[in-house]
Amino acid sequence: MRLVAILIASSCFAQTAVPRADANSRLAHEQLLAKRTQGRIDVYFEGDSITRRWGAIDYPQLLANWKENFFGWNAADFGWGADRIENIQWRLENGELDGVNPKVMVLLAGTNNLPGSVESITAGLKLLIETMQAKAPQATLIVTAIFPRNDKMEYLPIINGVNSNLAKLAGGKVRFLDVNAKLADASGNLFDGMMNPDKLHPALKGYQVWADGLKPILRELLGAPASTDLAPPPTGDPSVKK
Repeated sequence: MRLVAILIASSCFAQTAVPRADANSRLAHEQLLAKRTQGRIDVYFEGDSITRRWGAIDYPQLLANWKENFFGWNAADFGWGADRIENIQWRLENGELDGVNPKVMVLLAGTNNLPGSVESITAGLKLLIETMQAKAPQATLIVTAIFPRNDKMEYLPIINGVNSNLAKLAGGKVRFLDVNAKLADASGNLFDGMMNPDKLHPALKGYQVWADGLKPILRELLGAPASTDLAPPPTGDPSVKK
């Protein structure tokens, strides 16, 4: 009975705002609060470690790929590692999007809430979408389908269920982007080279698939990238020694 109660409580968290308690996450939050006031941000990326690693100084190869794909569009990465939906919700409610006014937002979140239910994860993501729209009502929000993962194959039906629900939320200023067919086969088995050995986080090849899905939408909404970029400097994990 205790385990059932824990699972029920955990599933409800996705629909609330919960701060991370560790000191490093608090430092990262302060870092991201400062980042939002620096430079110009036309494309605002939000999410967990999958988003964070792409534009972070502590992953130089991924950062180089980020710059190669998004330079000239003033893109800034506000992802934070290990965040669940409720942690991202807390960061949004506590200033990380305030006053930014981006033209486009990109969201990828939810994998850290597995193995929660399809219903609870969908509800949490819907709240995130509503929060981001409320804070940046003029922006187009690109909601990215949760990527397939092969570290725990039993999660795939939940991922598919959530993604099916997210697709139904598209309309108006909400776009749904699903690149999973280029990451894995119809059974969810990842193609070679798409993910790191952990079978969860994308490798360079996987990030390029995501970029290839995003760039036509960015061109449609923003035009061709400029020859200069005014985005704030990339940040990283405060715990990583420089």
